[in-house]
Amino acid sequence: MSNVSYEGKRNTSAAESKREQFRRYLEKSGVLDTITSVLVQLYEENDKPDNALDFIKLQLNGPGPDPVDSEALRMELADLQQKCNLLMGENKELRNRLMQYEPQRDAGPPQ
Repeated sequence: MSNVSYEGKRNTSAAESKREQFRRYLEKSGVLDTITSVLVQLYEENDKPDNALDFIKLQLNGPGPDPVDSEALRMELADLQQKCNLLMGENKELRNRLMQYEPQRDAGPPQ
């Protein structure tokens, strides 16, 4: 019977050790401070939000990208996609012209 209680204490001790290691990891990486800060913000809110989880998510994620920056990036993306399409077409045309001067080679070695 004492052997069973020893095993139980050892397992409990190992679990506590893992929990302590995890707590130290969270503390070292700044997670505990950040979560504590967000929870304090929520606590100090005069008008509590209807959805506390959304509030916490918003605080952790921070504000979204600036709409002006987003629009500039969308325009740049559209421009780059257009340039890519033009270059793909030019590449195809040049390959076709090249085929006029160089016949397609077989995949295997010449015999």
